[in-house]
Amino acid sequence: MTVNVGARSASSQPGSTTAGTVEFRGVTKSFPTADGAHLVLRDISLTIPPRHIVALIGASGSGKSTLLRLAAGLGEGPTTGEATIDRTPVQPYDSRCGVAFQEARLLPWRSVFENVSLGLPRSLDKDAGKARVRELLELVGLSEFTDHRPREISGGMAQRTSLARALARDPEVLLLDEPFGALDALTRLRMHDLLLDIHAASPTTVLFVTHDVDEALKLADTVLVLGKEERNGETIPGATVIDVVEPKEARPRSTTSDEFGELRHRLLDRLGVELSSEA
Repeated sequence: MTVNVGARSASSQPGSTTAGTVEFRGVTKSFPTADGAHLVLRDISLTIPPRHIVALIGASGSGKSTLLRLAAGLGEGPTTGEATIDRTPVQPYDSRCGVAFQEARLLPWRSVFENVSLGLPRSLDKDAGKARVRELLELVGLSEFTDHRPREISGGMAQRTSLARALARDPEVLLLDEPFGALDALTRLRMHDLLLDIHAASPTTVLFVTHDVDEALKLADTVLVLGKEERNGETIPGATVIDVVEPKEARPRSTTSDEFGELRHRLLDRLGVELSSEA
């Protein structure tokens, strides 16, 4: 399946000078095992336009994080095919990308300010770098915690610090691997609002992995479902894009709307979740 997302981009507002176009062309990815190569991703052809927010969902082991890592240049590249940003091949640890994970991965001996500073590009002079960090800490609501160590802040604050660090280089593409998965429900909702506020202020291209269908529908312009296809009663090895959902409702979206409910049911069905007739 070839997917060109964003025919009706909900986040096409002007103002971003750094948003990039992400493309996967005929990408497959396999890993060696004792029994031979294990195919994780198969025939991924996908274009994500600038400033678009795309969510990747799928069952555990469907290759969501693998695809995101290919976009970031983390680890070895595709087995076949190509991943590009603005038609230029993704490089190892590509500097055009900012990445945040489920774990904040902060250095415990450094302050919040210093941890965010680690994300700055080396080409930025010292004064400009400090100004950039202060701006980001203000944006994520941590300007009063600049000197705190990770052990002195909450999990939500740590994740906000991680997000600010990912944004420090003003990336063309922001890649998030289940960034809110370890947070409590209330903090997660606040982080949803924060991500949308950040995107409104600096609308970069966003690709994020989640297991939460509601989270995907609330935040994304497009939701992509990764999974394995069946043909003639047999499961084809390797995950690919098996469904594409583009909510029509503008953000912020109501989780109680008819469209939201219909799309939730559709996605859960694609994920193999059985729903009662009363659901």
